[in-house]
Amino acid sequence: MKVEFRLFAGIGVFFVIIGSVYGMVTHWSEPVGPFGLYLSGGVAALIGFYLWETGRKLNARPEDDPMGQISAAEGEYGFFSPHSWWPLAVAASAGVLFLGLAVGWWLAIIGLSLSALATIGWTFEYFRGEHAV
Repeated sequence: MKVEFRLFAGIGVFFVIIGSVYGMVTHWSEPVGPFGLYLSGGVAALIGFYLWETGRKLNARPEDDPMGQISAAEGEYGFFSPHSWWPLAVAASAGVLFLGLAVGWWLAIIGLSLSALATIGWTFEYFRGEHAV
């Protein structure tokens, strides 16, 4: 987790520096920009701190060993559906839902209903039919 910690710590420092530069360039007359950049730096530093703390408590991962072999990280990563069409339905219904937020509440309700149906279909895909487990 050292790489992730360094990445987020670097992003946090970057945002704080850019927030200070932005404030100096605008002579601090526009306070929202530097404040937003400082907040972004704080969030990145918070994530970096969490990764640092978690990395101290856990054993080293194979990715953290510079001399590690590829075979050290192999193994089961989970089950991923190779032939499912449900993610397409979830994405399309989410598109209708978000379009409804911009166009009108009636379309958002239709999109919410379609999203619920598509999510239920994706969840229970392997409980019935030819692919039942």
